Amino acid sequence: MDRLQSLEVFVAVAEAESFAGGARALGLSAPSATRGINALEARLGARLFTRTTRQVRLTDMGQSYLEDARHVLAQLQAADDAVRGAAANPVGQLRITCSNEFGRMYVTPILTEFLDTYPDVTCDVVMVDRIINIVEEGFDVAVRLGPLPSSGLTAVRVGHVRRVVCASPDYLARHGRPQNPGDLEAHQLVMAGPVSPVSDWRFGDSQTALRVKPRLRLSSVAAGISVARQGWGLVQVLSYQVGPDLEAGTLQTVLEDHEPAPLPIHLVHLEGRRAPAKVRSFIDLAKKRLRAQSVLN
Repeated sequence: MDRLQSLEVFVAVAEAESFAGGARALGLSAPSATRGINALEARLGARLFTRTTRQVRLTDMGQSYLEDARHVLAQLQAADDAVRGAAANPVGQLRITCSNEFGRMYVTPILTEFLDTYPDVTCDVVMVDRIINIVEEGFDVAVRLGPLPSSGLTAVRVGHVRRVVCASPDYLARHGRPQNPGDLEAHQLVMAGPVSPVSDWRFGDSQTALRVKPRLRLSSVAAGISVARQGWGLVQVLSYQVGPDLEAGTLQTVLEDHEPAPLPIHLVHLEGRRAPAKVRSFIDLAKKRLRAQSVLN
């Protein structure tokens, strides 16, 4: 009999004031309960009960030990209940990481809907344009754009994005549409995104890149899109970043036949089917909402 079961037997016998009654309450035989109490007293080096042929009573030390034993068993039950609740119902804090623009445009609306649906969940979201190790940094879910490295994580594909070159209709009317990547030399180009020592735009095979000469460099993708929308030049971005502009017609894509392969979008998380309910519920909602976005499919 292990220590936990010994405590359960001790409490049951103390409450029943009988070895047979305590054993019956736990579905044990009376001899098993007696052996358990004897082993517990031997380990503690103290007598917990006084025994007569008719009655079993706690000693003073046993009475004090009973309070502690009940507390330990109650704490353990509370911990078990919390885990069962977290496994069955979405509760607790959900930590998510995603890129800045994708998070702003597509993840945030899903998060607010998720929190409205599950009031016992809070969310901590880190939007950063770098790959975070979700295991080492304690995240539950990551939204990844691009090929995934081999790992033991669970990945759910929810769509894809394209790398597109676009400009305003006004710019294209004034300067013409480039027919191949080489034509870009005659155009005003905007480099938008993280600062880099090289100015490469990718076309065709994703492993090859074209060195371009931008007249304007901006570390902000949103700013680069705004400049293109105003008719100043061409910018290369990810299709989801200009989805509303493409639908509204304020921007148009060019060089579609030269685009590199689409980049997959995945929801990455730990534990697969054994994941807590908060993770499973968020994955289910995000999968449904993202797959419904036409710009991502």
